[in-house]
Amino acid sequence: MPGSPYTVSDVMTHTVVAVGSEALFKEVVELLDQWKVSALPVLAGEGRVVGVVSEADLLAKEEFRDTEDGDLALRLKAGAVTAGELMSAPAVTVHADATVADAARIMARRHVKRLPVVDGAGFLQGVVSRGDLLKVFLRSDEDIAGEIRHGVLGTLPYGDVLTASVTDGVATLGGSLPDRGLEPVIARAVRAVEGVVDVRLELTHR
Repeated sequence: MPGSPYTVSDVMTHTVVAVGSEALFKEVVELLDQWKVSALPVLAGEGRVVGVVSEADLLAKEEFRDTEDGDLALRLKAGAVTAGELMSAPAVTVHADATVADAARIMARRHVKRLPVVDGAGFLQGVVSRGDLLKVFLRSDEDIAGEIRHGVLGTLPYGDVLTASVTDGVATLGGSLPDRGLEPVIARAVRAVEGVVDVRLELTHR
């Protein structure tokens, strides 16, 4: 596994099920059920992502089955029969070289569970989900500790007098620092290592 920061390309799913804009309502429902996903990219032409059709888009048909009340856009979706009519557009996407943290922020801000991964021209490369982003926490404690020692402490002029151990993703730093004011800087750098759950400082000061 690579060192920090992980990018979307490190964790994304490369084999992706998608639909064309002319795919019918029932076909979309069947694909969601078959692949156990909550949304599908909608493609045009040779694979450019033009939208995303999700369970929420499809549920409008059931929600407004026996009423004409409610939001006009949702009522229009209730009468839709193709992915192009149902989809949310433009699609919320991410690039493969974006960091995992960037992808997490996009998901949180846009309230989505999955992001199509596209290249510079908007062509589909994969999909990244919330579950994919959590893969960074599957790194072994030894792997994380090694990166902290070499990738963080090893770059500091006083890092050779510090120790690092990791248990269940929690990093513990020991040793002596010349200045207490350095603690937040070191803690921030260690917390940025992918897979770190928390940082504990057991430092003395000269």
